[in-house]
Amino acid sequence: MAFYEGVFPLTKNRIMKKLANRTVFITGGLSGIGKACAIAAAKEGANIAVADRKPADEAEAMKDIKQENNKAIFIECDVSVFAQVESAIEKVVNTFGRLDVALNNAGIGGEPNKVGDMTEEGWLKVIGVNLNGVFNCMRHELAQMAKQQSGVIVNMSSILGRVGFATSSHYVAAKHGVIGLTQTAALEYAMEGIRVNAICPGFIDTPLLATGGITDHEEVKQHIIGLHPMKRLGKSEEIATGFIFLACEDSDFMTGTAIEMDGGYLAI
Repeated sequence: MAFYEGVFPLTKNRIMKKLANRTVFITGGLSGIGKACAIAAAKEGANIAVADRKPADEAEAMKDIKQENNKAIFIECDVSVFAQVESAIEKVVNTFGRLDVALNNAGIGGEPNKVGDMTEEGWLKVIGVNLNGVFNCMRHELAQMAKQQSGVIVNMSSILGRVGFATSSHYVAAKHGVIGLTQTAALEYAMEGIRVNAICPGFIDTPLLATGGITDHEEVKQHIIGLHPMKRLGKSEEIATGFIFLACEDSDFMTGTAIEMDGGYLAI
């Protein structure tokens, strides 16, 4: 046994487990960035509540998360439905007693079209999940955290929350809105022990890119890769490191910010 293990066991435990015994709520947590963040938080000792659409095999979908910490639950939830989010937060608190960290990550791609050709259905679907969904979550998360006088919210925006991108007006507008919600809530709750920040990933190699027709088409994929000075797509696990930083005490003096993890995309 190393000297510090015997003399300073509590200190060592704090160093090893940055989210020990904290309750973390993650939307869109069964795939891509959300799942990577859930696994990372579980490794750091957190109780995990994953909210997502119901998978075909719930046990299999939660397996990798529960391997890191068995104190993990799945909650079926469509974040675009206000009442479903309310019920999800109630379940989190009833199960674990409190809500310490929330990652509002659920998001979809959508119909690729110019603004003048975008269908109403295509616009409303993306805004409903990517912007209204974040508001729905924050509305209920903040109410609970205000009762506790403590909490951390991390919203998943995007580099497209900073710039435009042709044929993606719905997604771009939603992600810009997420940053606005983040900054406003940070100002409103700074004196209540609640921190609110956002992450702006570049293009990350996730199932969302495949369904959006990017990674499934080599020519399109190479074009997107070329937009990043590092000449590669990001990894979900890389974004998870940013989430853990914002979720834990390492970032205690940060609120109202949106950190960019984009392989240099916005530096061009």
